[in-house]
Amino acid sequence: MNTIQKLIQDVSTARILYLDKIANLTELQASWKPDPEVWNIIEITEHLFWAEQGGIVGMWKTLHAIREGNIARTYESPHKEMPIEQIIDMTWQPKEKVPAIAAPRLGGPLSFWKPSLKSLQELLAAFGQDIKADELRLKAHPHPISGDLDFQQRIEFLRFHINRHMEQVSQLLKMMPR
Repeated sequence: MNTIQKLIQDVSTARILYLDKIANLTELQASWKPDPEVWNIIEITEHLFWAEQGGIVGMWKTLHAIREGNIARTYESPHKEMPIEQIIDMTWQPKEKVPAIAAPRLGGPLSFWKPSLKSLQELLAAFGQDIKADELRLKAHPHPISGDLDFQQRIEFLRFHINRHMEQVSQLLKMMPR
């Protein structure tokens, strides 16, 4: 398995584990909030969808702009070759404010957002078929909080992000009344 396939597989594994975690929840359980300021599981899942969809389209647009000569082909970045976890530790505050483009905004049932999130794996796999190994470390579009990342770090972020929110879901499930 090459690096691209491994990165895509790591996101797939995180996605499957997340979707398995929420698979048997009722809509009532998924909409439960311990506090009005805390996202419920539906909102978390919707957020994951918007954030990943934006990340994938952003990577694809940037990759093709680089190939067409509209964006400089560079490997330079302040986070060059760092793992995403190290970048997050350096750039994130304990409680970050979600960028508006990735905020939950439509609502609706978990039964809609689960297959929506699942469908992104097909798009990510197609992106994985498009990007070449020598392009992975090219500077991609900036992350709204972490700044400059390369394509490998952007894909690593997708895995990290799903896992981060799976921890939130786990905490909600522990607090949820039975």
